[in-house]
Amino acid sequence: MQRSAPRLTRILACAAVPVMLVVAGCSSDSGSDSGKDSGSSSSASSKDQGGGQKPATVAPAKYAKLPNPCKSVSTKTIEKLVPATKSKAGTSGKSSDITSRGSCSWNGLDDKGVKGSQYRWFDVSFLRYDSETSLGVSGQKRAEDNYAKEIAKTQATEGAKNVRTSVVKGVGEATTAIRYELKKTGEDFSYATIVTRTDNIVITLTYNGTGYAGAKSPDSADLLASATAAAKEAVTSVGVANK
Repeated sequence: MQRSAPRLTRILACAAVPVMLVVAGCSSDSGSDSGKDSGSSSSASSKDQGGGQKPATVAPAKYAKLPNPCKSVSTKTIEKLVPATKSKAGTSGKSSDITSRGSCSWNGLDDKGVKGSQYRWFDVSFLRYDSETSLGVSGQKRAEDNYAKEIAKTQATEGAKNVRTSVVKGVGEATTAIRYELKKTGEDFSYATIVTRTDNIVITLTYNGTGYAGAKSPDSADLLASATAAAKEAVTSVGVANK
């Protein structure tokens, strides 16, 4: 009983002070526990302030400009692809943003009288992608994704027959060729499409043709060879435009 008297006195003294003070200093067990809690809280606070991950930085897109689509392929090449073109200057496609998209086309009918006629169509289009900083996606990655979509879209051309896909080396950073046949306006057309990517820009070239009045349709392999040469010029024009 005598040993417990000081303890009883202390309890009565603590009962007379505010509850917050009791929690802070009157409990004989509070010292060690509160020290641990304080340390954990401080550590968590430090992690919140300095340990959080920062948003990944995204490099700006390499190319900020597009070339003039109608000047991306030389006149000499156009004369070869479309011998009787209606306009060597080409017909520019409509675009609401010429810094992000643009296109140009040429077509013509080479009439050889009793030997028949040859029709050709050639077009080139450019799509440029900027980096999306808020999403952490680079212009190059966006172009890679849309490069794949352009290939898939061409492969799924309605009515296309004998679709053949191949990888083309030495053009841009990635290039795919798609050949197929398509019947339209009662004639058999041969098609060669080149889809190429140079960093954050995707270029698509389509070259097709048919023979009229008994003339044979062109071989798709020949169309592909000509379209590939034109694709190299289009890729080069991107670098020139961004000097």
